[in-house]
Amino acid sequence: MLYAVKTLLSALIILLATELSKRSTALAAFILALPLVSTIALCWIYIESKDINKVAAISADTFWYALPTLPMFLLMPLMLRNGFNFYVTLLACCITTAALMSLTQLLMSKP
Repeated sequence: MLYAVKTLLSALIILLATELSKRSTALAAFILALPLVSTIALCWIYIESKDINKVAAISADTFWYALPTLPMFLLMPLMLRNGFNFYVTLLACCITTAALMSLTQLLMSKP
């Protein structure tokens, strides 16, 4: 039952953002920029484990992994506004993000 609630809640957030984008791109972007997924996941982790140290560690790691995702939000509009195909742009953004995530992982694993 808990899995169904988690799935439904996640789907509703995505639905909300996509429906809001039809009325206001700024409002949809605001919803997407909120750390809703992280917050909900941290709540579920705490509810299931009651382990505040685990929640704290995941929260701190999430901060560092959020940073390499930010360039995607600059690269995508730049490429799209310069005539690149959406799927080519999306692929470039995914590759860039994956490379930056790998670099972040490498830097975080250094003692």
